[in-house]
Amino acid sequence: MNTMAEPLTEAISQQDVLDTMDLVHSEIEATVRGVKPQQVIELAAQLRAAPRVFVAGAGRSGLALRMAAMRLMHLGLAVHVAGDATTPAIAEGDLLLVASGSGTTAGVVQNVRTAQRVGARIAAITTDPSSPIGSAAHVLVEVPAAGKTDHGSSITRQYSGSLFEQALFLITEIVFHTLWSADDATAQQLWQRHANLE
Repeated sequence: MNTMAEPLTEAISQQDVLDTMDLVHSEIEATVRGVKPQQVIELAAQLRAAPRVFVAGAGRSGLALRMAAMRLMHLGLAVHVAGDATTPAIAEGDLLLVASGSGTTAGVVQNVRTAQRVGARIAAITTDPSSPIGSAAHVLVEVPAAGKTDHGSSITRQYSGSLFEQALFLITEIVFHTLWSADDATAQQLWQRHANLE
């Protein structure tokens, strides 16, 4: 039995939850509205034009990109997640989509360098355009959020990169919906591509 449950419940009020909901909602709204629409348009166009799309990210950013990869697959794009056992080699003309709040995540930077060597194009979502992944990108979406180690940030009161990761998810959803809106496919047609081995 969890002896912490009762005191914790007493310590958290409904107003605490409402205040936190307002905080998270207002920060996400301001951050997503701060993203330049033209950058999102360019990302969507590059995704649609690429013969194959590869996504690479670490930690929670990587999880958000895995969700994005599923949605792009639903659209009929050839998409692969870096590190999966069946992911083929990236090649010239392919598009590598990466995300890192700092733009310096070691594994993501290494993936960018590999993509550069073979002539693949790079799309990056980051808070820092001058970072290694930002400066290497052919297409950049800059997210006006704090980095995960910027604990004294005035941009967010949330913990360690949460705002970037929340915005990343919404930006990729916006890209998906924008691409879908430009397509004639119905939701049922997209759903036929959904995994049936789970």
